[in-house]
Amino acid sequence: MRDQLGREIDYMRISLTDRCNLRCGYCMPRCGVPSVPHEMILRFDEIIRLVNIFCSMGVKNVKITGGEPLVRKNASALIGEMKSISGIEKVTMTTNGILLSENLEALAEAGLDGINISLDTLNRNKYLKITGSDGLDTVLKAIDRCRAFPQIKLKINTVTMADYNRDEICALADFAADCGASIRFIEMMPIGLGAGFDGYSQDEIIAALEEAYGPAKIINEKVGSGPAQYFEFEGYRGRVGFISPMSHKFCQSCNRIRLTSEGLLKPCLGSNEGIDLRKPLREGLTDEKLADIIKQGIYRKPAGHCFPATNSLMSKIGG
Repeated sequence: MRDQLGREIDYMRISLTDRCNLRCGYCMPRCGVPSVPHEMILRFDEIIRLVNIFCSMGVKNVKITGGEPLVRKNASALIGEMKSISGIEKVTMTTNGILLSENLEALAEAGLDGINISLDTLNRNKYLKITGSDGLDTVLKAIDRCRAFPQIKLKINTVTMADYNRDEICALADFAADCGASIRFIEMMPIGLGAGFDGYSQDEIIAALEEAYGPAKIINEKVGSGPAQYFEFEGYRGRVGFISPMSHKFCQSCNRIRLTSEGLLKPCLGSNEGIDLRKPLREGLTDEKLADIIKQGIYRKPAGHCFPATNSLMSKIGG
């Protein structure tokens, strides 16, 4: 499945819900937002039907997102169904980790291939300020429990925020290495509330890591399904990834599409454009006709993002 620029689209992010049990300042207001009514959210059977269609068109890798995906009941059962689809090679999940410990065993039994855990700081007070929750210990315990499930590849996702974690670059990198995980520093994007935060650059992080560990070496081969660029450092035990859509734009090689919890297909995160799949799905269109709608939408995938073209909250889009 290719778009008008010839980019092969084989990676899909699916939001299970707009709800979240944290209130990270760059993602959702502390007062929360009106939740989408349950009847407006895609049912699991509808998601599976769409994944089958997308898979038949070339999607091989699926990332489950939210909101916080684990606030939706039976997420592990959905993952198990996805893993049973012939052609789906990998199913992974992004989570804030609050509900992870109690779900890990079921996720492992379902065949989940990887977990990306959001962790922006190791400082309890800063975690409270960022997320509105005193949940850092819960997340750290969940990360530690992941050691019991080595078949699930673990990554730590850190959103760069100048006023919060600029001084924790090496501490977070060391923590990830101790856990046997890769760390990925994600550039703050001017989407929704994120526009009110100052980030810091990939080059600044590399400079700090080189000072601590020695020279950096870029990893040229493909690592993972997404756009992260990975580096090794002479004296560092693991790999460090960067997702830097602002300073190191990767649109020319973007292979991703997104499906929101309400059934909106978004070919580009940094665009207001989207294709409603829920309505034709519930009107009884055949798989062939749904595939035609999807194909037309993906073909028109923009050449590049245009931040801040969208004012949507990240919790609504699915990250």
